[in-house]
Amino acid sequence: METLINKIYHTRFFSCLFPTTIFCLRKNLRDCESVLDLGCGSSSPLQFCKNIKHGTGVEIFKPYLEASREKKIHAEYIESKIEDVNFPEKSFDAVLMIELLEHLPEETGHKMLEKAGKWARKKVIVSTPNGFLPQGAYDGNPFQKHLSGWSLKRMESLGFRCRGLSGLKFLRQTNPAGISSNQNDFMASIRLRPKFFWFVAATLSQTAIYYFPKHAFEIFCVKKIK
Repeated sequence: METLINKIYHTRFFSCLFPTTIFCLRKNLRDCESVLDLGCGSSSPLQFCKNIKHGTGVEIFKPYLEASREKKIHAEYIESKIEDVNFPEKSFDAVLMIELLEHLPEETGHKMLEKAGKWARKKVIVSTPNGFLPQGAYDGNPFQKHLSGWSLKRMESLGFRCRGLSGLKFLRQTNPAGISSNQNDFMASIRLRPKFFWFVAATLSQTAIYYFPKHAFEIFCVKKIK
C-alpha cells in the first residue's frame, strides 16, 4: 500500500490536483538554476526539480548526507551545522529550508532566515509545521528534535507569502518519539483511525487548504528578494 501511495503521490497529476511540497517547489523554482538546500536530509524533494543545474546540500547528520550523495540529488555537499556555513552575498538563485526551521532554536532560526536572504538572488523558500509541534529525536539523529514553532502569522510578518500543505491541521499530529523512520510513510502522522480513511480525508482537504493556510498542518512559504 505504501509503495502504491508513494507512486501516486509523485505523479504530476496528483501534485497538481492536491498541491504537494514537490508541486510548490517546481512552481517556485521555475526561474532558478542554482539552489542552496540547508538541512537537505537524505531525500530532499529538490530531486524532483529537474531544471536545477547546480544544487548545494548542507547536512550535519552524516548517514543522511551519505544517503543523499548516493542518490546524487545535489552536485555539491557540505557536512556541517547550517549555522556554521557561510557564502558570499547573492551566491544562489534560491535558498531552501525544507522542514528545517522547527529543528533550530528560535534565535538561530531568525539568524538563518536573515543569512538566507543575503545568500539568495531571487527567493528564500521555507516549509515548516504550522506552529510548534513536539517531536523527539529518531533515526539515531538528535537533530530531529523540534526546538521551535513557526506559525503562519509569524512567517507572514517576516515577509513570506504562504500556502497550506498536508491538509487540515487537526487531522495530523507528530509523535514525541518521531513520526516514522520511513519518509515515504504518508499515513504516519494521521491522528485518527482508521488511518487510511483519515489519510484520504486529509488529502482531499488539501485542495482547499492550499489557499487557506491558517488551517493547514504545514505551511510552504516564499519570500522574493528585491
